[in-house]
Amino acid sequence: MAYRKLNRRSGNRKALFRSQVTDLFIYERIQTTEAKAKELRSVAEKLITLAKRGDLHARRQVAAFVRPEIADATTNQDAVQKLFSEIAPRFADRQGGYTRIMKIGPRRGDGAPMVYLELV
Repeated sequence: MAYRKLNRRSGNRKALFRSQVTDLFIYERIQTTEAKAKELRSVAEKLITLAKRGDLHARRQVAAFVRPEIADATTNQDAVQKLFSEIAPRFADRQGGYTRIMKIGPRRGDGAPMVYLELV
């Protein structure tokens, strides 16, 4: 299966996805480039599907993936708690397609296509 490497090594790419998916779960909407959003969508949807299971093992798997701590003193436990208590029940009867990509135009500096990635 092919995927976008985003001009990064695997460790940096994984760290980018961990950071952005944590922000997505906390804020429910993030602004990023189109290529990053298309790759991040699959990561986020797999974690939401795990959260829909709701058991302890799924919670530990999600907690191991989301970023440990972010700048405004919100811990990964807040992101995990929100995912399991608010986001997963919202998508309980949905079989996929939990995210939406909305194009917002080119970035001013380099013209990269920018999008909003948000939860439906």
